[in-house]
Amino acid sequence: MPQDTTDFGFNEVPVADKAHRVREVFDSVAPRYDLMNDLMSMGLHRVWKRFAVGLAAVRPGEWVLDLAGGTGDLTRLLAPRVGNGGRVLLADINGAMLSRGRDRLIDAGIAGNVDYLQVDAEHLPVADKSLHCVVIGFGLRNVTDKQAALNEMRRVLRPGGRALVLEFSQPVLAPLKPLYDAYSFQVLPRIGRLVAGDADSYRYLAESIRRHPDQDTLLGMLHQAGFSRCQYFNLAGGIVAVHRGYRL
Repeated sequence: MPQDTTDFGFNEVPVADKAHRVREVFDSVAPRYDLMNDLMSMGLHRVWKRFAVGLAAVRPGEWVLDLAGGTGDLTRLLAPRVGNGGRVLLADINGAMLSRGRDRLIDAGIAGNVDYLQVDAEHLPVADKSLHCVVIGFGLRNVTDKQAALNEMRRVLRPGGRALVLEFSQPVLAPLKPLYDAYSFQVLPRIGRLVAGDADSYRYLAESIRRHPDQDTLLGMLHQAGFSRCQYFNLAGGIVAVHRGYRL
């Protein structure tokens, strides 16, 4: 692939254009994003997020970055765990998603230990070795330079800190693949059109999953970023995976 282009779903676009195109997708889906997540996953996304937060093993007083945190589902789980002495930084490149996340968290009574940052995952305005944990849930596949984002995640972690990547991945059970493809490319855009009035954005989201690195490739990228003790956990037969690595 030429270095001046990158993937946007199944299309190739100039590198400089991808972030803008992704922003347009999430501007469009933000109002119905949470409802669509429940419909698309039949509520399972909540189980996957709780599993990832359990692996994060966040303790009271820790500082945690919820990167590409969107409407705040992971922050909602993390904030009680860090307590009043800790901090969760809810960060997203998309202002509409971040605004919705802030409103949802305030409505849920979560305030005082959460800050909001509109940032690019490839260039984090966070000091070196300042955080205990970084989590990114269903966001890495939308980043233009995924390796740069992983490098940044390691940079901001303290020694002993951990990074977790919760993301759609590749089914490891052969019978799942045709069913998953049919659901992704036939059912998902129809739900997007009916519920969110936007089939194209959900077609892109399905395509972006197929272009995302598989489990072992992403594991190698974590090693390349300098993480140690890297491993991954398949959920739903590999449709979703959680990768974890430590900065030693």
